[in-house]
Amino acid sequence: MTEGMPSRLGKYEVLEEIARGGMGIVFLGYDSFVDREVAIKVQHNDSVVGGDRAARNRKLFFNEAHTAGRLHHPNILSIYDAGVEGDICYIVMELIPEGNTLKPFCKPESLLPLDKVIELVFRCAKALDYAHRNGVVHRDIKPGNILVTPDMDVKVGDFSIALFTESDMSVTQPLGVMGSPLYMSPEQINDREVDSRTDLFSLGVLLYELLTGRHPFAAEKISILLNKVINDEPSALRFFRNDLPANLESVIERALAKDPNQRFQTGLEFAAELSTFGDLGSAEEDLHSQERFNAVRQLDFFQDFADAEIWEILRATIWQDYQPGEEIITEGEIDDAFYVIVTGSVLVRKGTKSIAILRRGDCFGEMGYISKTKRTATILVTSLVSIMKINATLIEQLSKDTQLRFHRVFLRTLVDRLSRASDQLTQ
Repeated sequence: MTEGMPSRLGKYEVLEEIARGGMGIVFLGYDSFVDREVAIKVQHNDSVVGGDRAARNRKLFFNEAHTAGRLHHPNILSIYDAGVEGDICYIVMELIPEGNTLKPFCKPESLLPLDKVIELVFRCAKALDYAHRNGVVHRDIKPGNILVTPDMDVKVGDFSIALFTESDMSVTQPLGVMGSPLYMSPEQINDREVDSRTDLFSLGVLLYELLTGRHPFAAEKISILLNKVINDEPSALRFFRNDLPANLESVIERALAKDPNQRFQTGLEFAAELSTFGDLGSAEEDLHSQERFNAVRQLDFFQDFADAEIWEILRATIWQDYQPGEEIITEGEIDDAFYVIVTGSVLVRKGTKSIAILRRGDCFGEMGYISKTKRTATILVTSLVSIMKINATLIEQLSKDTQLRFHRVFLRTLVDRLSRASDQLTQ
């Protein structure tokens, strides 16, 4: 046990130190409430760093808990809890037994087979796409922040300098030049506004290193390297390896484009391109299903459902993605579907008047589902949206117990919606 560390933090037993980094120390812990081992990340004592840096580090420390704690994805390291005990700040995370980072596999002497590299980066791209859809830009994608499980799956971690792209005034976000110099995008280096595409640039650097064991803008000094990132093109893959598919070069070129508009625009687009280089069919299908389950499991509407019931509903419902500006429902049309927003946001508009904004977890279309009447408002997509579309015919395919639970929750949701509408009319 590290000197001065208590044997318990909150409800967690602190067992032994397992890792140490710039922001803090990671301990093996145990949560007796749910009978599982956890990783407990403890911030370095203020006396170690001192002054303004200590205050800054504390903000970054809890930014990780706040940011990653809202993300639930099979390839993102789960955050379970966070707290302060005396002068000790701690975050409780998913434990990856015998886990490592991608660092060792970015060296020429220990490169992974091509198909494994493609699969790992594919999973990272999908995880980032999920984070971006939920309004989070990581800003520090690098080998040391991606854990590898013993069965060679990946977990993206360390969201300490992540940025919210959706306004959240309750959080003081880290601003200024942030990130690891070796993996910064040109816009990060120049302290310009960044978005999700900066993560995809960093992922492109990582892909290059995993393929060649070398940095695409290698230089003896950081200042020279940063200048290369801004102005130079990376050395072609064929200079280091002649056994790679020729068209993999175009993937690297696009990922590392200086202009964000010339890069992959989404993690999903990056992943789709990678999927052409290997047999990722089963991996993509399994990941896709697990992503959907994790997203739905977090929604209030499904809190009372057992896991098996959610899987049953997922198999029976229609999952749809919409781009900003598209209409999901048009006022006056007849439709019998009920909708649950899984990610993104929509605008409710009646005629030319905007009525409300609905976000993740909100529902709409209840009256049409019940009576198949004309829609009384238009639902317009305002950000990239994933929707569960449910109609009576599909629900009838479920087991009787799941149908009963669904209708109970549906009626509770409908009563709540009518109650709120009544309150607004009264006011």
